[in-house]
Amino acid sequence: MDLGPGRRAAPSRFVLPDVSEKNRDGKRNARERLAAEREKQKTTEKRRRALIVGASVVCVLGLAAVVGVVAANSGKDKKSDTSGPVVTPSGATGKDGLAIPVGKDSAKSTLTVWEDFRCPACKAFESAYRSTIHELVDAGQLKVEYHLVTIIDGNMGGSGSRKAANAAACAQDAAKFTAYHDVLYENQPEETDDAFADNSKLIELAGKADGLDTAAFQKCVDDGTHDSWVVKSNDAFGTSGFTGTPTVLLGGTNIYADQSMTPAKLKQMVEAANKG
Repeated sequence: MDLGPGRRAAPSRFVLPDVSEKNRDGKRNARERLAAEREKQKTTEKRRRALIVGASVVCVLGLAAVVGVVAANSGKDKKSDTSGPVVTPSGATGKDGLAIPVGKDSAKSTLTVWEDFRCPACKAFESAYRSTIHELVDAGQLKVEYHLVTIIDGNMGGSGSRKAANAAACAQDAAKFTAYHDVLYENQPEETDDAFADNSKLIELAGKADGLDTAAFQKCVDDGTHDSWVVKSNDAFGTSGFTGTPTVLLGGTNIYADQSMTPAKLKQMVEAANKG
């Protein structure tokens, strides 16, 4: 602005921004953000690799555990030979001699029981009906035919069902089946615990059945004398059309499937059959 001779315009108080300085700040901020993003990616990648390694270790350990369980069960079962000759227990009856009979042949009613000594439902049935069954058998009104199977071995792994069934067949040879049968259920382990795979455990329990713990019984258990018979009995169950244990038939009718069935009702049915 021209203020006339001798006078100059006052310097402006407004300073234009330094564009080069802004550019430098922008570039520096961009570099910092890029560095932070790269560091974040590195951290994420490290975590991902750690998870992969951890998962791999878990898989390896899990596989080792499975192999260990299989090896342990295989080790427990070394003495048994289920491909050997079928040795039928003393007094066994029915088709192929696969039923262990309890009671008098003259009884008018027959109860057929398919059971597995590792089966919790079988134990529940035994606990509820045992005293009634014993009463009817002792009165000569009921005969029971027991068929032994190994479903839990197949479902849960192990050999306790088969070995307990073999031991029960050995008890049948000694005319002590009923007493030992009850002892096995009274001392049944948890379904996932294959305790009955240990022959020494089965022999120890024989001490609870008066007169059963003998050298002959111990040898029968240790040798797996009736193992092949047990396998044959289980195969028969597989082709029977029945789907689970216990399967309990009275005169051919599945009373275990009858939701209204009770020990008292069973007793009434058997007593009515004997009066007829």
